[in-house]
Amino acid sequence: MSYKNAMDAINLKMPKKIPRTEYSAQNHWALVQKVTGITVNHESDKNIQIKASMAFEKAWDYGYCWSILTSRNTLGDFRTKMGHAEYASGGVDFSREVYCPFENVEQVLNFDPYKQYGEKNSERLVQEFNEHYKEVCRLHPDQVCTTGCYITMISGFIEIFGWEMLLEAIGTDPKKFGNFANRYADWILQYFNAIAKCNAEVITVHDDIVWTSGPFADPKWYRKYIFPNYEKLFDPLLKANKKIIFTSDGTYNEFIADIASCGVNGFVMEPTTDMEYVAKNYGKTHCFIGNADCRILTFGTKEDIKKEVTRCINIGKNYPGFFMAVGNHIPSNVPVKNALYYNECYEEMAYR
Repeated sequence: MSYKNAMDAINLKMPKKIPRTEYSAQNHWALVQKVTGITVNHESDKNIQIKASMAFEKAWDYGYCWSILTSRNTLGDFRTKMGHAEYASGGVDFSREVYCPFENVEQVLNFDPYKQYGEKNSERLVQEFNEHYKEVCRLHPDQVCTTGCYITMISGFIEIFGWEMLLEAIGTDPKKFGNFANRYADWILQYFNAIAKCNAEVITVHDDIVWTSGPFADPKWYRKYIFPNYEKLFDPLLKANKKIIFTSDGTYNEFIADIASCGVNGFVMEPTTDMEYVAKNYGKTHCFIGNADCRILTFGTKEDIKKEVTRCINIGKNYPGFFMAVGNHIPSNVPVKNALYYNECYEEMAYR
């Protein structure tokens, strides 16, 4: 029923049980081992990890699999590396590598993505998206699976330039950096054209357009150079009758209406974005996923956790497209007992 509940929610057909998804919990190996009974950790064989993650997702009744193909790897080696803090179990993602291929802001403002990254073979791109989607479906057979793009616009800028060069460029000459944004959209469009032709019905579109404090640039700049390009990128998806689920970290309250007007079908949000606002204004026309706070799971009491799940369920239960999720992931530092209690609360409240 996980797939059906999730697809019903995406199609705004009120399922009896509120569907759910989570992020990172399936790689929280202490939690996975506790739930599944499978001995697994960050050093386990990859096949054991996959088996354990699949069993965990089934036990926790995941209905939606957030997945993308086009990411930082698409950019090859010509991109900025900003290092990475320890996040995953065992600290396997920790990196001190810091590198930027740009020496000054003029190089950023004049950068040509087509010249650096090239034109892609459209048939090959479609094949790659289909292969990715097929593999995701194999690994997550009970879920609504997706493929999609991580580096849609601003997330692409972050990967290419890093935050320092990006902020210096947009602060130095917002118009010229806007012209770069238009060039980037022309380049990334070839990926969206391919996604439109692939077999996936539901598409994940990711773009970290804000900070936790909100927009990092003048909102007028977004409305001149980002959202018109979203319309251009999403147009082939909409013409192909794809469902678009949009994701951004941070607090993007100010841009909910702008993003909705670009044609998306759903929102994925972290806890700082106002889910109650989304529900009241778009809950009858859009699905929405979130937005419990992992900080409460990490540091809170049982009472705190139950209160947080209750908050989310009370916001979402009267709207057909609501999915339960911890909006900012369940990483490996969340105490196992707290994660288990969170799941108990969800299961107690999930049925309408």
